[in-house]
Amino acid sequence: MDDCLNRCIDGLAQRGGRPAFHIRDKYHSYADLDGAVQCIRTWIRDHVDANEQVIGIWTEDHLFTYASILALWAEGKAFVPIAPGTPEKRCEELIVLSGIGTLLVATDAVHLSRVLIVHTSGLPQGTFHPVATIVPADTNAYILFTSGSTGKPKGVPIARGPLNAFLNAFDDLGLAICPEDHVLQMFELTFDLSLMSYLTALLHGACVHTVPKDEVKYTYVHELLEDHGITVAMMVPSLLNYLRPYFDEIQCPTLRVNLFCGEALPVDTVDAWSKCIPNARVFNVYGPTEHAVFCTAYEYDRSGKNKENNGVLSIGRPMSGTHLGFLNMEGELLPEGSEGELGLAGAQIMAGYWKDPERNKTCFVSSRTGTELYYRTGDRCKMDSDGDLFFLGRTDHQVKIQGFRVELAEVEYHARRLVAPQLVVAVAVQNQFGNTELKLVVEGPPADEPELTNALKAVLPMYMVPTGIHFLSPLPLNPNGKIDRMELAKLIQRT
Repeated sequence: MDDCLNRCIDGLAQRGGRPAFHIRDKYHSYADLDGAVQCIRTWIRDHVDANEQVIGIWTEDHLFTYASILALWAEGKAFVPIAPGTPEKRCEELIVLSGIGTLLVATDAVHLSRVLIVHTSGLPQGTFHPVATIVPADTNAYILFTSGSTGKPKGVPIARGPLNAFLNAFDDLGLAICPEDHVLQMFELTFDLSLMSYLTALLHGACVHTVPKDEVKYTYVHELLEDHGITVAMMVPSLLNYLRPYFDEIQCPTLRVNLFCGEALPVDTVDAWSKCIPNARVFNVYGPTEHAVFCTAYEYDRSGKNKENNGVLSIGRPMSGTHLGFLNMEGELLPEGSEGELGLAGAQIMAGYWKDPERNKTCFVSSRTGTELYYRTGDRCKMDSDGDLFFLGRTDHQVKIQGFRVELAEVEYHARRLVAPQLVVAVAVQNQFGNTELKLVVEGPPADEPELTNALKAVLPMYMVPTGIHFLSPLPLNPNGKIDRMELAKLIQRT
């Protein structure tokens, strides 16, 4: 398989003065990026033992942060991102779990034990290394640590083979990223959607526009879209809820590709947004961190002939190289056409969680032929006769109320129809008696709660009607821009 990472790195010098990054109102050329990569590569070669394969990166919004990623790949190493603002105890935990001994930092004053901190922007000019190191496809490219159900972060290592498979599958979508494109990068580098945003751009010579950490994300994205001619943008659906009050004022005719991932995408929201981006192809894509960025795609139809379930747009069909299976509660493969937990297999899948053999025993299921392993996503899905997928909710968002199984997504669907365009989130909480109750959170100022409750009673069985409605603005978001359901539950239980 073509090593896209090496091709990207080896092509930097050829792009010279073309803009590679736009960071905090300053453009940086490909020559600038290549120079930064070369000085970091030189330091790695001179100071890092060949056996030290995993290096930490402090994820500042800085040219040398992105250069550090490319330099590590050029030397056949993997990176572990650690975000500024992460509590020190959590940083120390990630350092121990990943086993990193070196942390590359662009400019911040970072004080952590257990690691050698290297300030990359102060390194001397490097020796030119024209060719990136050739390494096997099973060499790790990065390790991301996500929340674990036990309270201990779980490490997701993605090797170069799966990452290359994603990049090739992305190209097969036919979106044709080119040097003239300006690509939005709104994600924290600890979130794998960032890889699509910067790596596909750099691979094809386009310019990456980042969002500074200290800016209000939705307003800064709005400015980039309108003032800098963004042509390609990956977003989380939550962003549109913050932009929606301004839809009548927003016009982004230069945007030609708009992808959404990370959360359910309501059809009514994208219907309204599509008028702001009249020339864009819009895609709803899906994929867990464990399956290299994303692996299914559905193109929104502006004529209105869109597939949906409970008001949520289909997540489409598998991209090239991805295979699907559906599992029952026991993790057994179901016949084709069944509804169940989605299993993923194919070229983009991780080999297993980082140093966690016990978890690996339960997260994979063998195919009936025993020729491949399906990763258990924890997402409930179904497929129609055309092969299009529909996300039904998380297996861990299916709760029992009075003995009945309740999908939180179904409650949200009916509530959203009553209060649109306001955002709604259904949350399960424990009451003082230890029983599970449903609460509904509506983004916005207080409204007539009894009226909304009565309207829900007209369309839902009583056990699915929330016992309380909370009005909150804004809703809490996690660092990746998704609705923070855990924080919402805590807020509700404190009231």
